[in-house]
Amino acid sequence: MYGTAVAVFLVILVAALQGSAPPESPFTYHIPLNPEETLELSWNVNYTQETVYFQLLVRRLQAGVLFGMSDRGEPENADLVVLWTDGDRAYFGDAWSDRKGQVHLDAQQDYQLLQAQQTSDGFYLLFKRPFDTCDPKDYLIEDGTVHLIYGVLQQRFPSLEAINTSSLQMGLQRVQLLKPDIEVPTLPRDLTTMEVRSPNITIPAHETTYWCYITELPVGFSRHHIVMYEPIVTAGNEALVHHMEIFQCAAEYKSFPHFNGPCDSKMKPERLSYCRHVLAAWALGAKAFYYPEEVGLPFGGQGSSRYLRLEVHYHNPLNTQGRRDSSGIRLYYTRSLRRYDAGIMELGLVYTPVMAIPPREPAFTLTGYCTDKCTQLALPPSGIHIFASQLHTHLTGRQVVTVLARDGQEREVVNRDTHYSPHFQEIRMLKKVVTVHQGDVLITSCTYNTEDRQLATVGGFGIEEEMCVNYVHYYPLTQLELCKSTMDAGFLQKYFHLVNSFDSMNVCTCPQTSIPQQFASVPWNAFNRDVLKALYGFAPISMHCNKSSAVRFQGEWNLQPLPKITSTLRGPTSHCPASRAQRPSSPTVVNVTRGRG
Repeated sequence: MYGTAVAVFLVILVAALQGSAPPESPFTYHIPLNPEETLELSWNVNYTQETVYFQLLVRRLQAGVLFGMSDRGEPENADLVVLWTDGDRAYFGDAWSDRKGQVHLDAQQDYQLLQAQQTSDGFYLLFKRPFDTCDPKDYLIEDGTVHLIYGVLQQRFPSLEAINTSSLQMGLQRVQLLKPDIEVPTLPRDLTTMEVRSPNITIPAHETTYWCYITELPVGFSRHHIVMYEPIVTAGNEALVHHMEIFQCAAEYKSFPHFNGPCDSKMKPERLSYCRHVLAAWALGAKAFYYPEEVGLPFGGQGSSRYLRLEVHYHNPLNTQGRRDSSGIRLYYTRSLRRYDAGIMELGLVYTPVMAIPPREPAFTLTGYCTDKCTQLALPPSGIHIFASQLHTHLTGRQVVTVLARDGQEREVVNRDTHYSPHFQEIRMLKKVVTVHQGDVLITSCTYNTEDRQLATVGGFGIEEEMCVNYVHYYPLTQLELCKSTMDAGFLQKYFHLVNSFDSMNVCTCPQTSIPQQFASVPWNAFNRDVLKALYGFAPISMHCNKSSAVRFQGEWNLQPLPKITSTLRGPTSHCPASRAQRPSSPTVVNVTRGRG
């Protein structure tokens, strides 16, 4: 009886909902939502209408499906669209979940159903939604990371309010929905390809694995320009391969030991830590990456290491065993060098324990600077042009932003992700190229959440430590490889002395005690937290204005004053009315007789 009801439900939907497909079809972007790949999302963006068109494929539809967005991927307090049946009728509705996961019909129906169709591939559901609906219950779709949630309804529900996300098998996927609308540049005719792939490894049966593999360029490989790259994902593993990066090793070392294994393995050679120069990066949902027509990323030739490190992040929440994988990245390069060499510059904070986040903080911000003194000295008179960006923190990072300031005034955002996730990092093309002139300041701020930690989280290379970095891709290439800052270490010692004077706790400031040990001894009360936050906001900084050889540009870089910013950028202006009368709403009802089918 139940199977018959479900079959009728499908027939009703297919027969009744025969709207036209969106004009943007076929869809440009595609990702599998769940590891079993029974749910697939495709989408397009119409920037003129400020609307996203969605196509949800359910390969084995049972009694409905739930899809939506939330701040960090929680099924509670989420913006949802739900397709469900009570056994007699089928419904489509804009909904939301409260803090207990209870689903409610939204008073303002902003998801618009366009078409439902059954094919041999499965059940297709097409709908659209504006970026900003002016509905406080809805998620504001922005440029950065979007946390998508989904669930399959396996039984009938008498009403929408009878659904609770806690009773469903829910899942999470991360994407950038608002991809920049940039035309694909013309590629040279003499393109050559190179594939850097995992050598048929067995994916570990763990939820999270970072796999490292060292390979080499051919002997005598001359200087080339990378002009494009794209992912190669082993068929069947599309839902397991989360993101991938290719790093070039440091040219200072003539050789690197070969390695093929988990990046956190105790057997990993220490020298692999010097393979950090990014050549390519891809994350789930991203398409091929193209350099601007006059720009190419140089690799090979004199002064360039032959050794490359491939790093693949496998996300295996079902702990699937025995899956073989040869995923990687295909590089497209040319011998015909373009007008400009592309460069990658590291902005943000120096990897040092001097910069730390107290425990149990919901939103603690640290800021790193690329100062006017450094850009004045290291950039060419014509400046540089940033066209892409890759934001990076470790596990507690929640927001990252880089802002350009000129003459003491913030002028424009280079890149911002207010829903940043350390589990979803990709090189993102900027919608607008940002030009940085001599004397400009680049300010990179990261906001962290340490509510589940009992000790301070210090800066450093370890995954349990923290970073705040923006790898910006720019042209023309300069000698400036790294432009980062940290608070002067002497002022931190003054902070520890102050803590000692106000608290009976003994925070040892003797030379043999490391900074992490001193932070671990701090009694974290409101006063000590506020003083540390204030200290980071006014204490002098030590600048790392470094060449690619890791040597600093000539000058005095210690005890530098913080850049003076007299005017900050305002947030986006809301075009929503101050208040809106709420009208009774109802879902889209499909009330068709059980006829043919």
